[in-house]
Amino acid sequence: MDKARKSRRFRGFASPGMVLCAMAIVLPGCDPHPASRSARNLNIIPREAAVSAKRQASPSVGVSTGLETCEAGLAGAAQQNRESLHLSTFATFGRSEVGWEFYEPLIAVEIGTRCRAATPAFASNLAAWQSARGLGHAGLMDEATFSAMMAAWQKRRPFVAANMHGCPSPPPEASLAVVPVDESYGGKTLLLRPAALAAYGRMLAAARAEEPGLASDRQLMTLFSAYRSVGSDAARCASDDNCQGVVRTTCSAHLTGLAIDLYLGAAPGYRPDSSDDANRLYISRGEAYRWMVVNARRFGFVPYAFEPWHWEWTGELIESADVRHVPT
Repeated sequence: MDKARKSRRFRGFASPGMVLCAMAIVLPGCDPHPASRSARNLNIIPREAAVSAKRQASPSVGVSTGLETCEAGLAGAAQQNRESLHLSTFATFGRSEVGWEFYEPLIAVEIGTRCRAATPAFASNLAAWQSARGLGHAGLMDEATFSAMMAAWQKRRPFVAANMHGCPSPPPEASLAVVPVDESYGGKTLLLRPAALAAYGRMLAAARAEEPGLASDRQLMTLFSAYRSVGSDAARCASDDNCQGVVRTTCSAHLTGLAIDLYLGAAPGYRPDSSDDANRLYISRGEAYRWMVVNARRFGFVPYAFEPWHWEWTGELIESADVRHVPT
């Protein structure tokens, strides 16, 4: 098959509003997804790792990760997904990306499977998800499907809804809690809303109890960013030379005290928050990110899909009236 036939182009599903809301918070009340307490049950792993044919998924999912079960389903669609996983090009959040492997863990949880994207079982689950939303039932990851998933992920972020009414006003800094040193990456002094910090603490404890790898590396899943004032955001933007247009300097989800950046590892030579594709893919293959994808919503946290380290707490709504309008 020639290169032109292999490449499938997804375009047109990132609106300017989605881009400007890239750093914003969500409304709670998302559709429940089956969730395992172990990220190891999510069979999204680096290619080098061996997949056990005996491993079973959580009973609430009803899909085995054993190779025999994962190989039962839509074989033709699986073959096309195997190719598009690395070759399709699409534009999301205002930037072109090649392949959708980075989003594979999120998609797997969204459609309720523990099988890899190139398997017939994954295609069958995807077909059911598509059919339920009037997107057909081909089992192929296409433009319409990816667009629908992106819209759902964004809608779950509280900041996205709040930011539609104007940039949320920051909480009084005196009302914020200090992140404990052992929960802060590198011992940085960080602030967060007390209830969000408590939820994060419960999540960190659960992750370390459920995953030996996360317990042995005490840096994994610690916070390297939490509440950021407008002034500190602007200073960070200038010092790191990563302003990302007007988003970071005028209105960030971190302004609310409900958003956290987790250290989930980093590719060699990259900062933990580098949005370079190589770093994002490296993080998405790691144990910490896979645990978060499966389990974070047990504790009220939802992801910003483009940045694997960025999560937002949905347990405390920002009133629509509590906003300040920022000149554009």
